[in-house]
Amino acid sequence: MLNEKGGNSCRNPGISGPIEVDCPIARFPPPAGAIGSILAPRRSRDQVAIMAKSGTDSTEQVITYVRDLIARGDLHPGDRLPAERDLSVKLGVSRPTIRAGLRALAAMGVVKSRHGSGTFIPDGPPVLGSEPLRFLAALHGLSREEMYEARRVLEVGAAGLSAKRASAEHVAGIAEEVASLFASIEDPQEFLVHDIRFHRAVAAACGNQIIASLVEMVSALYYEQRRETAARATNHNLRDAADLHRAIYQAIRKHEVDQAQTLMHRHLLHSAAYQAQEDQPLSLQASRVPKAGRKRRRAAASASP
Repeated sequence: MLNEKGGNSCRNPGISGPIEVDCPIARFPPPAGAIGSILAPRRSRDQVAIMAKSGTDSTEQVITYVRDLIARGDLHPGDRLPAERDLSVKLGVSRPTIRAGLRALAAMGVVKSRHGSGTFIPDGPPVLGSEPLRFLAALHGLSREEMYEARRVLEVGAAGLSAKRASAEHVAGIAEEVASLFASIEDPQEFLVHDIRFHRAVAAACGNQIIASLVEMVSALYYEQRRETAARATNHNLRDAADLHRAIYQAIRKHEVDQAQTLMHRHLLHSAAYQAQEDQPLSLQASRVPKAGRKRRRAAASASP
């Protein structure tokens, strides 16, 4: 029996009164449907169905719930999701679980958080998170050759489709990035930013959301790799890249499909070669002066007295 202190006691036939012994009672949670079901807050029929489907309060519940809202047409691009508090009540899960689920959705590109405004379904083409590629790069060391090979597979075709389908608005966006490239030739890091934006603009103009999303994902990883060496890019290489970007833009504007693909392929081959130079030690780079530069130096030397 229990004594007044809540411990375990038993009676010995030869001794009057209870005797405390060191054998604490193991306390188990009440079975389902007993005290727990009486004290637990009552859940709605929808909540019970969701809990039964997932088994536990988890981020998967949040992902499934938002996915179902989109599938039913209750959420569209630009719409704001319910507040965290409302989602917590609706799903019967904690707010940290709601936040974890929203972070997972953001990594997938399904939602986007705006500080002070809430969480929204983003407009425009879907954005695929590049985290899986980052893990692959960290684990297996994705090479520069693999990166450019993937880019050629995706972006040469995207350039051709853009030449077919680009709207006036798309063409204007590509032109803006070309102008920014020429304006930032003296700043390699800024040039790299506009380089990425140019290729994303071309992909967005191709009219295929899957291709645009894949280019967006790959370009994010490319930026992380390239920015480490971009400061070593030579003025000659940056100017050549800017010229090729402008030529690609002109082919897209004129709807020249074959020309746009040819120029994009050439540009990516040049870019791979230039990055290979950037990866080399600075002393070796200095010894590899481009042919045009050598010609100018010889001409200057012959003209001097």
